[in-house]
Amino acid sequence: MTTEEFISLNADADVRRLALANAGRNDIDLRFALDQIAGRQKARTKLPAWAAVDGITYPPGLAMEQCSSEQTATYKAAVAARLAGCQANSAHRSYEPDSLLVDLTGGFGVDFSYMAPLFGRAVYIERQAELCAVARRNAALLGLNKAEVVCGDCTQIIDEIGHATLVYADPARRSASGGRTFAVSDCTPDMLELKERLLAKADYVMIKLSPMLDWRKAAADFGPCTGEVHIVSAAGECKEMLLVLSKKYDGLERIYCVNGGEQFSFAPSELIQLSQFSQPSQLSFLYEPNPSIMKAGCFALIEARYGVRQISRDSHLFTSAEYIPQFPGRRFAVEAVATMNKRELKAALAGTAQANVSVRNFPMTADALRKRLKLRDGGDTYIFGTTDGEGRHIVMICRRK
Repeated sequence: MTTEEFISLNADADVRRLALANAGRNDIDLRFALDQIAGRQKARTKLPAWAAVDGITYPPGLAMEQCSSEQTATYKAAVAARLAGCQANSAHRSYEPDSLLVDLTGGFGVDFSYMAPLFGRAVYIERQAELCAVARRNAALLGLNKAEVVCGDCTQIIDEIGHATLVYADPARRSASGGRTFAVSDCTPDMLELKERLLAKADYVMIKLSPMLDWRKAAADFGPCTGEVHIVSAAGECKEMLLVLSKKYDGLERIYCVNGGEQFSFAPSELIQLSQFSQPSQLSFLYEPNPSIMKAGCFALIEARYGVRQISRDSHLFTSAEYIPQFPGRRFAVEAVATMNKRELKAALAGTAQANVSVRNFPMTADALRKRLKLRDGGDTYIFGTTDGEGRHIVMICRRK
């Protein structure tokens, strides 16, 4: 049996059991086979377009976990298309023949594969020879005929490449010892150190950074050449932060909060500081902003845009008397509100045995609150424990809208 036959035969097998059952085999490359089986299984949900292509080579587990999803890669391609002035969603993509994309940190090449077709020429740069070999094979299978794979240090190679329309970088956020780093200056390569060279080389520079960073500080670190900040979420989690730099900018122009099909954007000048807080008797509909808006912290602006009110300054939950279907996040109808008084809770929860429990600005965890309320997890009821504008701990029993 060949390694490829083993992979095909065990495409849907449990990888851990497969590893134990085949330990010690030397007639196949077992480690490679296990990586491919696990990678293809993960790709079915994370990269379905790649999973549909036979023969794609997948990296080991950690690299597969860290690579962009199809959803976030597609979004970056849309941003790249706008910057380059081409059509990302057209069946017959239009682009300038002499346009150039340079990916400084190619890695597994997911982002590159979605952006490359938008440019007349696309260059992938990666230090690891093994990844370069994988990128060449996968590019051919994915139909990226214009892709050029260059193995080497991007800090040296970039000067050898002509003027680029867009330079993209996803700097490594792990130290030499394997620990995670978050500061921009701790990433490899150091994008702050490269900034001036890249701005002289490209019309635009797009940098993917950790979602753990504060977007205000990240933009300030790169200075007035930072024109756009994109906070991108998927599957209920903030996944990445993108900065767009250019000599064309003279300060931050717009912040984009993206969560699947929801897009909310604002200019820094729109940020509003004043907030109003609801009282429990006013609660009819409850709103939980999506993770990108939570990260952006533009809560007062949300109030102004949608006519909702915050329950309290630190709860980051919003209410309204009338239903707001376009609110960017989860939306609920409030069925009952109670303080932590036993009698109030008993009346509010009458007939409820199961619920999805969340807490925000509340003195106990969701699990602790669920146990306190003696509820099983799940079902169609949603319960939020929070603190209102008067400092009272309240529980809201809701249904999804």
